[in-house]
Amino acid sequence: MNRAILVVSVALLVVLVGCASDTGSPENAINDSQTVGNALEVVDMNVKEVSPDEEYIALENTADESVDLSGFELRDREGGQVDGGLSPFSFPSEFVLESEETVKITTGEGDPTDNELYWGYNVNIWRGDGDVVRLVDASGQVVLEHAYGDIDLDESESDGDIEGDNGDESDDINESLVDGELEIHHIDVGQGDSTLVVTPANETILIDSGDWRQDGDEVISYLEAQGIDRIDHLVATHADADHIGGHAAVIEHFETTGEGVGTAYDSGVPSDSATYGNYLNAVDEYDVELLIVEDGDELPIEGNVSAQVMNPPTGDSGSDVNDNSVVLALKFGDFQYLAPGDVDTGVEQRLVDEWGSDLESNVYKAGHHGSSTSSSDGFIDAVNPEIAIISSAYDSQYGHPSDVVLERFAEREIGTYWTGVHGDIVVRTDGTSNEVETEESFSTDAQDILAETPDSDDETNALAPPQLTAGSVASGIDGAVAPAIG
Repeated sequence: MNRAILVVSVALLVVLVGCASDTGSPENAINDSQTVGNALEVVDMNVKEVSPDEEYIALENTADESVDLSGFELRDREGGQVDGGLSPFSFPSEFVLESEETVKITTGEGDPTDNELYWGYNVNIWRGDGDVVRLVDASGQVVLEHAYGDIDLDESESDGDIEGDNGDESDDINESLVDGELEIHHIDVGQGDSTLVVTPANETILIDSGDWRQDGDEVISYLEAQGIDRIDHLVATHADADHIGGHAAVIEHFETTGEGVGTAYDSGVPSDSATYGNYLNAVDEYDVELLIVEDGDELPIEGNVSAQVMNPPTGDSGSDVNDNSVVLALKFGDFQYLAPGDVDTGVEQRLVDEWGSDLESNVYKAGHHGSSTSSSDGFIDAVNPEIAIISSAYDSQYGHPSDVVLERFAEREIGTYWTGVHGDIVVRTDGTSNEVETEESFSTDAQDILAETPDSDDETNALAPPQLTAGSVASGIDGAVAPAIG
């Protein structure tokens, strides 16, 4: 089955500002980048803790001449793209801002007026204290930047292209903004997977929710013990019932007794299991936004934590649920965490080929519960982790973790944690260093863990979930498929 994706339809609504007066021709407008930067000023902004329809930036032309903004882009500090992989705002062709005129750019959607343009995305673009507004000309040069909150732009002057993927000035700004602590909780759900991420801004990400046999009980109990009353981002790495077994219960719990679930994310490859159907039914019943993600997308996380999607690939990626697992790389300061779901060695090689050094991570969540179908030599070398974490039952009927995977970790002296012996495992980092806290004490030497694992074959099949009954929904909500994130 092809992975169906419906892209969210986004209308970029644009009008010319100051059309009531003589706008002048583009030929008479200022074209020099430095002059343009000096001519424009951020005179008003409303960007903190507001809805997208309330979030705006107002620019005024303070020069004596008109300014041609054709091809210019408005960006945040990420450089080129904003949260969720959304495109920068582009001024329309032949957009001329007259002297002493003001243009207001609102990030949400709405009806345009004579002095307001719309970005067109129903998400916030500028987030948290210390974000940056940038105006970039058609050649990629930053001609205006304006910060709000606790940041000193003088220490990170922009002198050209701000593509943020190559360690340039935008990375310097990100480093200066790192504050607080990122927590990653690996919940012991037996033969299954569930990871809670709590950002420095207290935003929550729940990646998977354990096995269907537990029906979310273990996960919900753990979340309550941590004082969690809302899930901002609920990720289903893939449709296997040992990963989404508690999704329906988690949604119902937080929608009825907590502060709700913000957005659910899915690979877009369905299952015919009752577990998957129940999850979609809960999304439908409680009107939870559901987005399909693919490589290149980012989850819209507040503050200074990025959540890069590296898999599934764009376009038709087949019907294999494991190969289409959502692979996430969480980055906070100098720290990176990689969660590859249940992808196999073939997908791992593609990730190495496409992402290269971007895979390098301090902490690696071992793919497919430590199965031999994942954590290939080449992939581990590319990730180059200090720490590996395995989530599986102590007496896994599938022989997880695999002896060969543990041997690979041992050869590379990777500190290894396994929920089967360590119980709940919590990683905390300030963006520079990290520490690990475990529920139970046990060696982190992979050889010691290898000696402790019960003898059994390393099978790779997921736990078999109950099948859907006739008439149950399997491929979408009320027969529909969720929209894509970007």
